[in-house]
Amino acid sequence: MASALVVFSGGQDSTTCLYWAKSQYERVHAVTFCYNQRHAIEIDSARKIAAMAGVSHEVIDLGAIFKGLSPLTDHSLPVDHFAVEDSKEPSLPSGVATTFVPGRNILFFTIAANRAYVHNVDSIVVGVAQQDYGGYPDCRQDFISKLEAALVSGLDRKLEIVTPLMNMTKKETVELAQSLPGCLDALAYSTTCYEGHFPPCGKCHSCVLRAKGFAEAGLNDPLLERAAIAISKV
Repeated sequence: MASALVVFSGGQDSTTCLYWAKSQYERVHAVTFCYNQRHAIEIDSARKIAAMAGVSHEVIDLGAIFKGLSPLTDHSLPVDHFAVEDSKEPSLPSGVATTFVPGRNILFFTIAANRAYVHNVDSIVVGVAQQDYGGYPDCRQDFISKLEAALVSGLDRKLEIVTPLMNMTKKETVELAQSLPGCLDALAYSTTCYEGHFPPCGKCHSCVLRAKGFAEAGLNDPLLERAAIAISKV
């Protein structure tokens, strides 16, 4: 039986990958990481969406394990806000994005490989995309290829890291979501906002990219539609 493990944050890209995996594999298991992230409401999103998708789901609590200068893990640092038309995220002198969490994906994929080994799964599906996240060295194809080789060597068994969105723009990701039954409905409950707000702030880099993608695809964002309904009831 073809099976896959999805590294699932509860965000837009990983939700799209979850539903993509459901269309490609007979059995899908999702793994979500709690790491004291600023946008911790994504954990609730992941639980909700995994239930909607009907897949088995595990939340792994890593505590406040990551250090660094990212506002995603250092809550004393502000999240950069900017206009929708300015979709380039500020970077540090090293060239990486200010929201980059060093070592995060290395650890996530290592733990995912452990779970894949235990569940006898050969494919790990992740929502990384170098088109929109060039400032994240751990979202680039070169990194993924090298990490896959290291994991295969270290586990001494077949394993592939599958990246359906790697070369897609946000517009193309939205179009893919539209083609997957149930995915747009699930995206209404996803969390993209770096601030961890619902309704989303609409001004952080992640919110801006999401808005740009839906606008270019000519679709309304189901998350914003749900937020509008929630506001109208207040």
